[in-house]
Parts: sequence; C-alpha cells; structure tokens
Amino acid sequence: MLVLDAFTGALGANPIQRATQQSGLLALALLLLSLACTPLRRLSGWTWPARVRKSLGLLAFGYAALHLLIYLLDHGFSPAQMAEDVLERPFITAGFTALLLLVPLALTSTPRAVRRLGFARWTRLHQLVYVSVGLATLHYYWGVKRDHTPPLVAAAILAGLFLARWWGRPRGRGARSSRAGP
Repeated sequence: MLVLDAFTGALGANPIQRATQQSGLLALALLLLSLACTPLRRLSGWTWPARVRKSLGLLAFGYAALHLLIYLLDHGFSPAQMAEDVLERPFITAGFTALLLLVPLALTSTPRAVRRLGFARWTRLHQLVYVSVGLATLHYYWGVKRDHTPPLVAAAILAGLFLARWWGRPRGRGARSSRAGP
C-alpha cells in the first residue's frame, strides 16, 4: 500500500509525514484485527481467525517497526533527537513503549519459543499485547492535531475487544485458569 502510494505519487506534498501516518495506522489496525480474532472465533465457531491471528500480529509489528524507521529517517537517524522526543513528548513515549513491548512478542512467536518458555509463561508474556495496543491507541490520540474521531473510534473498538475478552472468560466452578490461554 505504502509502496504503491510512493510509486504513484499518492503520498502527497509531505511524503514522510504521510508514510509515517499510514504505517502507524496500519500497525494499529492490524493489532486490533489480531485481537478481534479470538472473540470472532468464539462467537462464530470458525477456526480461520485463530490461524491468521499470529500473522496479523507479526504484520502489525512489521508496520510498527516501519513507522519507527520512517520517524527516524525524518529526524536524520539522530539518537539524541529520538531520546529528546521520547523524554519530552508524551505521545512519542507512548508509541515507543508500545513498540518496545511488541519486540518480545514478535521474538517469541514461534512454536519453539512456546516450548522453551512453557505455555503458561508464554501466554502471560503475550498478554503484553493489550498494554501495547492501549499505548498505541493513546499514541494515536495524542498525535492527532485536528479530528480526534478516528483515534476515538480505535479506542471504542479496543474497549469493545476488552469487553468481549472479559465477557468470554470462563467463570464459576471448573472454569479454566486465566493462564490457560487467550
């Protein structure tokens, strides 16, 4: 999508800004889609959402990393500028932290990592995605200068996904442990 926009000149007068915005938006959308897979599977009985969840999460990580890379390009790959932004601009801090939380999730997305960590620890680690997507949504909201409707829609979708996760949790006697899986 971004490559096509670059080749067709659709990135506009400020292509770096547009590419930064588009990569961030795609990362957030893919994260939300990956989180929607479990409630969709539970509600529909379909199995395909579980099969695509990891791919969506890894794509989200890739776009989030691209988002950071474009930001760094825009700032001349200056570590001093990045450190200053992270320390002084809360929306940058939120976005950077969201990406940092995704790194161990991407690195442990293999079956081998699940075996090495054990399923319970792996599951606990991967619950960081909820903190990350919350921070990413906050990053989006704080980073928008005019119309806050799109980030508020993203926040509403996230709230709905949190509610669906809470609602779908086993309850009562004999219910699975919360550590048994997503």
